[in-house]
Amino acid sequence: MNIMVAEYAVGAGEGGTILLEGKAMLNVLVNSFTKAGHRVIYPTTGPVIPHGTGVKTDDLKKTIAELASRSDAALVIAPDELLSELTQIVEDNTINLGCPSGSVTLCADKLLTSKILAEGAIKVPVTATCENQDIFSPDECVVVKPRWGCASEDTTLTVYGKLSHIPDGFVATQYIQGEHLSVSLVAGDNILPLSVNRQNIKISSSIQYDGNMVGMDSGRNPEVIKVAQRSAMLLGCRGYVGVDIVLADEPWVVDVNPRPTTSIIGIDRVIKVELGELILKARFGGLPECVDLTGEFFFTKVDLHL
Repeated sequence: MNIMVAEYAVGAGEGGTILLEGKAMLNVLVNSFTKAGHRVIYPTTGPVIPHGTGVKTDDLKKTIAELASRSDAALVIAPDELLSELTQIVEDNTINLGCPSGSVTLCADKLLTSKILAEGAIKVPVTATCENQDIFSPDECVVVKPRWGCASEDTTLTVYGKLSHIPDGFVATQYIQGEHLSVSLVAGDNILPLSVNRQNIKISSSIQYDGNMVGMDSGRNPEVIKVAQRSAMLLGCRGYVGVDIVLADEPWVVDVNPRPTTSIIGIDRVIKVELGELILKARFGGLPECVDLTGEFFFTKVDLHL
């Protein structure tokens, strides 16, 4: 099968840590699809990676459309605010291996995501915008982050009384104290849990993600996985999905990522089957009910430089 994998940072010429994360995720997927016997192409503005075929681009949207039309299936990784449009381009030209563009649009909107999950009996933090910002007490801690998008650099922690207003395009959410986890899933006719991961989160006035412990046992994995699976189902997710959870009295869902996340870097080290093949089975059938991992794997952003 001919498969296109488009990773935004690599294809758009981004720099810094974003590019390092993008290259690492792209490398995992290209290698995995290739090991499973498929041919892979991907758009790039820089050096090619081992395996697969890199295609130089100066217009990412146009290149995605062209490469998708020459492929049997395709997968896009991009920031949440861009992912829906790029996914729609894929859907117009070939079989999409990721979440449907409509599901991506829902997940990108943190306010709408919270509403849908809450209506489905999932625990989510109370969320406010500039239009209803007087729902918190002055001494309550809140997380302020973009309503659309996934940039942790723009996420801050503050006492609500010190917040003069919620900026346009941002939301303030109830701060939940607990263990920061994510659940990696592959969703098809059934929703396959891959791993529970402990997120390395640095919290001060800002909240920064710095890697994962993949494949760990929280002591409450079945409970956490069940909530993650239901969240993915409520939002209509397909393919690879990452669900961010704070584990406190109950699992609280704080974000749903309808795309491959950096957790795949660790999962690739400990999973006994090819991740690419699981993504294909999610779309075409035959997805197993469970997979085995060989252990745990820890990485930070610094490790991406190595």
